[in-house]
Amino acid sequence: MAQYRRGRHSVTGIYAHLVFVTKYRRKVFQPEHIERMRDVCAGVALKMNFRVLRLNGESDHVHLLIEYPPKLSISQIVNALKGVSSRMLRKEFGLAPHKEHLWSPSYFCVSCGGAPIAKIKQYIDGQQSRPHGGFLDPLLNDK
Repeated sequence: MAQYRRGRHSVTGIYAHLVFVTKYRRKVFQPEHIERMRDVCAGVALKMNFRVLRLNGESDHVHLLIEYPPKLSISQIVNALKGVSSRMLRKEFGLAPHKEHLWSPSYFCVSCGGAPIAKIKQYIDGQQSRPHGGFLDPLLNDK
């Protein structure tokens, strides 16, 4: 059963899979670093009102599954998670694959949860308001 976030004027279920890699993909993480990162990211999530549902990783990257409210952007969340975790892990463990940076400046994000895109297209096409599938541009009517 899906759990939804209820706001004053909205009900949402927005999930994202994030991946952060270390600077130059250097292998710096040990299991205790990943464990500490879970605590740090949970603290950031609590302050910003989103949830980290899973966090795990390997020596050069971490994966997170988050649920967040529509008022937050992915870039705000990523900035906070990477900034705080970098400061804490560098301070507590001395992790520094580069002079002053733990993380690569890039990140991966994909939305997830809910029905597959094909099922959503099928549902919308079945609403009968537009005979060509609901798009104003016929080139977008891929099945």
